[in-house]
Amino acid sequence: MTTINKVCVIGAGVMGAGIAAHAANAGHDVLLLDIVPDGADNRNVIAETAIQKLIKSNPAALTHKRNAKRITPGNIEDHLDAIAECDWIVEAVIERLDIKQDLYKKLDGVRKSGSIVSSNTSTIPLDKLVAGLSDSFAEDFCITHFFNPPRYMRLLEIVKGEKTRQSAIDTVADFADRKLGKSVVHCKDRPGFIANRLGVYWIYMSVLEAMDQGLSIEEADSIIGKPCGIPKTGVFGLMDLVGLDLMPHVIDSMVSLLPSDDPFVKAKRDLPMIEKMIADGYTGRKGKGGFYRINRDGGAKVKEGIDLQTGEYRPTVKSRLSSARTSVRDLQKLLTHKDKGGTYAWRVLAQTLCYAAMLVGEAADDIASIDEAMRLGYNWKFGPFELIDKMGVDWFIAKLEEDGMDVPAILKTAAGKSFYRIEGGKLQYLAASGEYTDLVRPDGVIMLSDIKLHSKPVLKNGAASLWDIGDGVACFEFTTKMNSLDGDVMAMLNKSIREVRKNFKAMVIYNEGSNFSVGANLGLAIFAANIAAWGEIENLVETGQDTYTALKYAPFPVVSAPSGMALGGGCEILLHSDAVQAHVETYTGLVEVGVGLVPAWGGCKEMLHRWSTNPKHPRGTMPGAGKAFELISTAAVAKSAEEAKANLILRETDGITMNRYRLLADAKAKALSLVEGYEAPEKPTFRLPGESARVAFEMAVDGFVRQGKATKHDRVVSMAVADILTGGEEGDPTVEMTEADILELERESFMKMARHPDSQDRVEHMLLTGKPLRN
Repeated sequence: MTTINKVCVIGAGVMGAGIAAHAANAGHDVLLLDIVPDGADNRNVIAETAIQKLIKSNPAALTHKRNAKRITPGNIEDHLDAIAECDWIVEAVIERLDIKQDLYKKLDGVRKSGSIVSSNTSTIPLDKLVAGLSDSFAEDFCITHFFNPPRYMRLLEIVKGEKTRQSAIDTVADFADRKLGKSVVHCKDRPGFIANRLGVYWIYMSVLEAMDQGLSIEEADSIIGKPCGIPKTGVFGLMDLVGLDLMPHVIDSMVSLLPSDDPFVKAKRDLPMIEKMIADGYTGRKGKGGFYRINRDGGAKVKEGIDLQTGEYRPTVKSRLSSARTSVRDLQKLLTHKDKGGTYAWRVLAQTLCYAAMLVGEAADDIASIDEAMRLGYNWKFGPFELIDKMGVDWFIAKLEEDGMDVPAILKTAAGKSFYRIEGGKLQYLAASGEYTDLVRPDGVIMLSDIKLHSKPVLKNGAASLWDIGDGVACFEFTTKMNSLDGDVMAMLNKSIREVRKNFKAMVIYNEGSNFSVGANLGLAIFAANIAAWGEIENLVETGQDTYTALKYAPFPVVSAPSGMALGGGCEILLHSDAVQAHVETYTGLVEVGVGLVPAWGGCKEMLHRWSTNPKHPRGTMPGAGKAFELISTAAVAKSAEEAKANLILRETDGITMNRYRLLADAKAKALSLVEGYEAPEKPTFRLPGESARVAFEMAVDGFVRQGKATKHDRVVSMAVADILTGGEEGDPTVEMTEADILELERESFMKMARHPDSQDRVEHMLLTGKPLRN
């Protein structure tokens, strides 16, 4: 198999630059080329400008800004020969066949033998792309369809041509999986492949049905949103996000390539209102607004939505459809609801799911590929065939027949069955033949969800579980809402430490939720504060401190494997682990000051220790305390695992996994690597800077308050953090302090803030709105 080391991306637009950035995130050198603009003094201006935009982009395309140094800008007139150094060449130029083919002919003359060339197209068939080109080029050519933004969207669709050598496909797929963190779905060479063919159809039908049935955009988004297991932006919010002007081009392209009897072609019609919106500059968030816009009325910002019947904007009106309160786990209730939301949901889902069924054998070989494409390409919680299973295959068929709709072949095959089943402890899916096939994971992937199919937890309560994942390694899993931490989690973690000590070699802390942990359960904290149960709050703080200390000094290695958010108490678990194997998209930090509190489960202690002993940081008592104060008092959150290393939440020796599906296997391997000769860490001592540092921190905070960058209560909370990091009343560079001393300071400061009414207001506001209160 060819090894991919250096990558070339041709086309420095949004997609091309994003692909280049993510290859650089993976640690690879990238050549980014584009055309030379007419009359340009700087012939590399397009690629150079694209790199500068990557550095400033929000959301960030780079997992760390330094990764931009791995990208070399150039142009296709002066630097085409440099392609000979590249192992994979990704074309991401304008969607015109003549331009692409002209480029391919130039590439074929300079690329090295065996280098792989792929196009990021999603609208031009592969056989047309390679028509008239050499056999050797066609053998090395495929389509690699990334989704935008490339760093964050985990789906990669790969299309193989008739002449493409299998080893080229295997090489790109393996690189995309392990290095770029993509879930690879192999598609047939059909218009739109899988995700866009079905996703655009779903969006289109949602818009048409809303117009036809007289729903407002708010009502439509409240239905084709959370009740269907779809992001709460809904369909109209999604169109605003991706851009209204993109949709007509995609739809026209799709319709031009599909047969006349395809449901997509039959549904196509003119939409004058949307055409007028685009012509007037209402192209979505990138324009003046879209279906939704922000209007300034006398200086105040008013959110407005367009009336689908009149085309005029009016203030947004919250949907009051009772059907919008149903859950995706009870789809039949939604689809049979008597209000217009239920009718709308049925019309959209019935047509969308039938279209998905028609794509089996057409766009993909199996239902599992279609489900994966929609989960990762459009952020559906469940794929279309998983949704059919939730409502019941037979029920769905009967309702289609009742409405006079055709029943696709794969649905008839599934009659009396389900699309997925568990057999012999394995997940299986229904093939077009009517036989069930095991769902096979890529080599080296371990999923906790698979382990649960054939085993029972070693320990379990309502908040957490301990699982045997083989080879003497146990996996501790949070199971609370958003994996928040409470007394039950602490109780199970303590029990698990005792169990692992007796019966296992190592422990991994991991879960397959959207977030590793959002921190302590604030709802319990505000409830206890409202009834003045201060003893209960202090007991939870002390229990957390004792539990995390026991975790840190357990006689076996502990590896945490976070993904998503690891905030507050979740971050403190990482700080108390022997090692961390983090998914690249880990967002972590000690954020307690944002809700008027301070880290009190050892977070201040651990950050003090890491920054004070960091060999790259100035020595002495002040620099370490100062850096810890900066990060904690500003509630700094690392927006990638790489940034977490820069903040010392992760160590240099901690690992980063690009593919979320490979995280547990990588964490288990790291845990096993630590077993032989393992010894718990030595207990550190501290010398803290005392009153002089506290005054310096106070002056810095007061400066921020005067500049309007910090509020009155920010000052109060920040000085509570300063008390901990400078050693409180006992702080003195000549006095040696222990971990227990710092933990006591954390506990005292936390309780002081918990009693403060402004902090209580912050906690309550966060619970109600999900946003920090700036009081």
